Amino acid sequence: MTDLLTPFSMIALQDAPPLPGETPVVAPGAVGQPTGAADGAARPAADPLGGMWIVIPFVLILVVFTMFGQRRERKKRAALMESIKRHDEVQTIGGIIGSVVELKDDTVILKIDENSNVRMTVAKSAIAQVRTGNTQGAAS
Repeated sequence: MTDLLTPFSMIALQDAPPLPGETPVVAPGAVGQPTGAADGAARPAADPLGGMWIVIPFVLILVVFTMFGQRRERKKRAALMESIKRHDEVQTIGGIIGSVVELKDDTVILKIDENSNVRMTVAKSAIAQVRTGNTQGAAS
C-alpha cells in the first residue's frame, strides 16, 4: 500500500491517527518532524541574513567609491567657481555663451552680444564651464 502513496495521500495519512500496533507514516520533510536528527542532536540555528554575507562587502565598497567620487566632483566644481574671472568666456547650463563682465558673490554678469551690448545676470552656480580665458581683452 505504501507504493501507491502520493504526496496528497501522505498528507492525509499524516493527519489521521495511527491504528494500534501500526507505525505512523510520516511524509519526508513534514512540519514538526525531525529530519536527519534522529538522535535528538540540536540543529544549528539558521543564518538570519542567509547569503547576504557575500553581497554586503560589495555594497559597502560601492558606497565608499560613490562618496569619494562625489567629493572629487565637488572639489572640481569649487575650483571652477574660484577660477572664474573677468573677460573669461563661459557657458551656462542653459547653453548661453558670454563673456564675464562683473563678478559678485552669488551672481555673474555676462555680456552676451558685443554689438548691442546685451548683458545678462546669471547665478554663479549656473556656470557649466569656462570655455577660454581672456577672449575679449581688457576693453569692456
